[in-house]
Amino acid sequence: MRVVLISCVAKKQNIPLPAKDLYDSPLFKGAYRYAKKLGADKIFILSAKYGLVEETEIIEPYNETLNNKTIAERKAWAANVLDSLSNKTDLRKDDFVLLAGEKYREFIVEQIENVSVPLEGMPIGKQLAFYKGIQ
Repeated sequence: MRVVLISCVAKKQNIPLPAKDLYDSPLFKGAYRYAKKLGADKIFILSAKYGLVEETEIIEPYNETLNNKTIAERKAWAANVLDSLSNKTDLRKDDFVLLAGEKYREFIVEQIENVSVPLEGMPIGKQLAFYKGIQ
């Protein structure tokens, strides 16, 4: 199974919506289109507030990021995400694609057997240009 993990973004709609519709930025929308183009069997959002979120799960808007959390807080968040992920996927057999910033993947990548980070090291501007080319 191919599983794509997309990190949340700051820009959101202001009403509760399915996660795939809540995040309202070109970066998120591009990552989501890319996940679909990759033929993802499952798409999850890595939410700073809610942890692992299914794309159709309805969630409330929030203003939280991992970027200002301590290492201990990020490790606890990642442990929660991995626990949820292990209940929905096979961390040893499934293929994972991470479309997420460093703070969102730092303690997750090492726990997954088959993982790729196709845009690793690419500045956001180049990521946007890459996603813009995906229809």
